[in-house]
Amino acid sequence: MASLFLEGLDGCRRCARLVDFMAQLRPSKGRTRADYHNGPVNGFGDLQARVCLLGLAPGAHGANRTGRPFTGDGAGHFMFPLLHQVGFSNQPEIFSADDGLQLHDRYITNAVKCLPPENKPNSAEFTACRTYLAAELQKLQALRVIIVLGHGAHNSLLRLFQAQGLIKRLSDVPFGHGRIHLLANGLTLVGCYHTSRYNVQTGRMNKAMFLDLLDQVRLLLAGKNG
Repeated sequence: MASLFLEGLDGCRRCARLVDFMAQLRPSKGRTRADYHNGPVNGFGDLQARVCLLGLAPGAHGANRTGRPFTGDGAGHFMFPLLHQVGFSNQPEIFSADDGLQLHDRYITNAVKCLPPENKPNSAEFTACRTYLAAELQKLQALRVIIVLGHGAHNSLLRLFQAQGLIKRLSDVPFGHGRIHLLANGLTLVGCYHTSRYNVQTGRMNKAMFLDLLDQVRLLLAGKNG
């Protein structure tokens, strides 16, 4: 599965809090530190994708362990079978970064590339990683739609677009599940509740909701709604 090369990302140590946290993270039961990526996680997927799915940050024992977004945690185990069901990936199950997964017309990444404590990046960490996100989106030349998972990723992306002059105020582009915003540069943002295990267990997110949102995105690409 292809990843975009982002200059300076591999080995990045901009955020001391995140570097220290990853260095101290205890491996999950049955694993050792050698089993963990414990570093910045690149996005991955179809480099000609029209759709980018933007999450918040790597999970402690998911992407931070495997080195691939949404791989090895509950959010990915929920999401990837549904992507496969509607034809956006070649297989329903995921195991590791070298499991043969291929995405079709989808690219997946995170607003913050390193694991944060309690899955909560601070404002400085969002800012430090935003240059990588900007470079990543710029390289996706066929990009038309960004599906944003949750408020944190949504607001960080909006701050990037605000700096680029695409929006004036964050409040002009509010987050909401299934809410659609067309930007001045032709990109369309689609809000989505995060596919986290917590959201699934509490019923905030379910399979029908996620599949409906993917259908909505398919219609957007076909120019049939929004």
